[in-house]
Order: sequence, then C-alpha cells, then structure tokens
Amino acid sequence: MKKILLFSLALSLVLGLAISCKHSAKTKEMVRKETFGTHGGKEVFRLTLTNKAGNVIRLTNYGARIVWIEVPDKNGKRDNVTFGYDTFEGMINGDMSFGSVVGRYANRIAGGRFSIDGVEYKLPLNNGPNTLHGGPGGWHSVVWDTEVLKNTENPSVRFTYHSPDMEMGFPGNVKAEVVYTWTDDNEIVMDYSCTTDKKTVINVTNHAYFNLHGAGNGDILDHQLTLRASAFLPIDSVSIPTGEIRPVAGTPFDFTEPHAIGERINQDYEQLKMGRGYDHNFILDNREPVDVTVYDPVSGRILEVITDQPGMQLYTGNFLDGSQVGYGGKPYNFRTGFCLESGHYPDSPNRPEFPSTLLNPGEVFKSRTIYRFSTE
Repeated sequence: MKKILLFSLALSLVLGLAISCKHSAKTKEMVRKETFGTHGGKEVFRLTLTNKAGNVIRLTNYGARIVWIEVPDKNGKRDNVTFGYDTFEGMINGDMSFGSVVGRYANRIAGGRFSIDGVEYKLPLNNGPNTLHGGPGGWHSVVWDTEVLKNTENPSVRFTYHSPDMEMGFPGNVKAEVVYTWTDDNEIVMDYSCTTDKKTVINVTNHAYFNLHGAGNGDILDHQLTLRASAFLPIDSVSIPTGEIRPVAGTPFDFTEPHAIGERINQDYEQLKMGRGYDHNFILDNREPVDVTVYDPVSGRILEVITDQPGMQLYTGNFLDGSQVGYGGKPYNFRTGFCLESGHYPDSPNRPEFPSTLLNPGEVFKSRTIYRFSTE
C-alpha cells in the first residue's frame, strides 16, 4: 500500500512538473522579451506578445507603452495600426505620448494648481498655462519594472512603478500598475491599479494613436466613428473645460450614430475652432457593452473601446505636423492619427461638480479599458 502511495505521489510530481514546463514553454512562446536600450541607468525592454492567430502587439517598459499593434485587414493582410518609432533613440527623443501610460493625472490641470484639504499643490507647466499628462517628467517618461506573467491563458505583462511623494508636485507615494493582456480575440486588455500613502489625485489612461489604414498611411478623416456619449465638455482658449456640460444633439459632436471623423471637423463651430478640430472630453453614457466603435471602410478594420471610466477624450491629431517620423520613415502628418483616451474629465481636481479623482490612503484605484480589433 505504501509503495502504491509513493508511486502515486511520484507520478503526480512528474505530471505537475510536465504541466509547469509546458506552461513555461507556452509563456515563452507567447511573450518574447529583448533588451531595447537603457535609460536613467535602467534596462529598457521590448516585449512581443503573440496570440494564437499569430497577431502581434509590442510593448516597452519605457512609459509602459504600446509600440506596435499588428492586425489583419478584411483580406487577411496584416499591418501595424499604432504610432511608434523604428529605434530606441527615436522613441526616447520623440513624442512623449505615443502609446504611453500617462499619469499621475492624464489630460490637463488648469494653471498647474489644485488643492486638497486646503493645501495647494503646484505642478510644472508643460502645455501653455496648464499641466498636461502629469507634467514633463510624468509616467510616460520613466522606466517601469517588468514582469512577464506565467501560467496565463493569454500573453500578459505587468508593469509597475513607484512614484515618489511630490514627483512633479503631486502628493503621496503612489504604487502604479498596469497589466496588458493580448487575447485570442485580438483584445488589448489594460488593467490599471494604484495605491497611495497620502491623499492625492489619480487619472490614468493610455495615449495610443491609431490609424486603421496602417500607421503613416494617409489621414483618418474617412474613419467612421460611433461614440456613445450624449454630452461633451466645451473648452476655453487654452483647452480647459468651461464647466458647461453640453448635449451633443444638433452639434458636430454628435457621434451617437456613425459619422466620418472628417465629415464635420471643419464646420464653423466655436468648439471645433477652440480645439483646432476634436480635442474634447465626451461624457460616456456607459450603458452599452461597447463605448466607442471606429470603422475603416477601406481596410475593413474595426476598433472597439470598452471602459469603466466616465469620460473619453477624442483627439484627432490636430497638432501633428510631420516633424515626428515613425516606422519605415513615414512622417506623422496632420490628422493622420486619432486618440481615444479613457479616463476622468480634464481639470477635475479644480471642479468639485465633476466626478472625483481623489485617492485616499487605504483605497485602491482600479480601472479596465479594452481595445478590441476585428474586421468587416
């Protein structure tokens, strides 16, 4: 009886080791990690995630960025549909936002100032009179710790960053985390988590630029956009919300039914002039399974965005001017990319009527946004 028990234990151990080795091999096959460069004395990696269909995304721990999304068109031809650079030097010296996780506060804070419990905090200005995306040394510009997750059904990578108290003027030691998962349904699942030891403000997003024709292949004005939001936030001359919540009905901001991005972008409407196009926060209805759908009638590619956040910043590449040169030497020209930045509203720390972005010690900020790709 004892021999049988020992044999069973040995068999279980062997099977366990075999399964473990199989999972490790599978993880290694799904995620390839390579050194991309060094920055600030830390190693920067490029990670290639491949799903069962053979479709690929690439990430880097510099800014916890998405740097490549390779998905098929309606004829099965694969192309990269997000902005990035051929070299590490190009990325380090290029646009701070391309594909990065931005924080501590994504979007703008008016005057680079806000208060918590009567204490005013001053931030560096990097967008005229405002602080944008956490300031010039925000989370987009730091090297995050990297962990390839093991024994997962889909390829997954965790990036973590410890943001020190008063970094870029924000209070509290914050531990930030984002887990990227690339599913067999061509979904990039982004799970964010933050904790703090002092009251602070948090607003986190991913700032990928998309062109469903393929990055660098013409403009995005023919892309058909459906944005399930019944209202948006008008802005002033320096892109700060005025406080008005304006219904989209009867305006060029009504994308509750599909419209081409370029169909009304040049209309004589004061808010389009303020943003030089669309650069506004939409208040999501959050009632339907998918919050945003973008369809490219040429390639047949579809991007769907699903989020638990209350807002979506639509930006249509109004300040792209060709000075940034991306993959294959292709310049990123005016309106050749669009962004869909899920998150809270701009300048919420100064707007008590907006949903709160305050994070207290002992609380955990959690959020999920999904980019899902398909064809039609």
